Amino acid sequence: MLLRTTDPFRDLDRLAQQMMGTATRPAAMPMDAWREGDRFVIEFDLPGVSRETIDLDVERNVLTVRAERLPRNGDWEMLTSERSRGMFSRQLVLGDNLDLDRIQADYADGVLRLVVPVAERAKPRKIQVGAGSSQEHHQLHG
Repeated sequence: MLLRTTDPFRDLDRLAQQMMGTATRPAAMPMDAWREGDRFVIEFDLPGVSRETIDLDVERNVLTVRAERLPRNGDWEMLTSERSRGMFSRQLVLGDNLDLDRIQADYADGVLRLVVPVAERAKPRKIQVGAGSSQEHHQLHG
């Protein structure tokens, strides 16, 4: 998802995964992503999902986020069912310029927040230009 070129955000979701999932096809999770200085922040809306069901994996540069909204247990009768239940899943391609070993994840108020720092090797840096003598220049190019 975080591209290797100038556009840092691109979904890997297959065929614009539908908003509503089924038992066999996971539901999508709405997402916002932005850059704050030397880090990228990604937030997923997962209301009603227990933190214990959230699973994050990084393999090569693909981040997979899975979560599950469990069905109710006990003696009750469904009157209206408009919210997706079951497994939610999303895959993002992370650019090579990110430090995948230092991803931080927090979950509060139904929002999963990931902070992905830019890798040190990808940060812009100044190169000091030394003052050589004109004699060295003549020896090199003379």
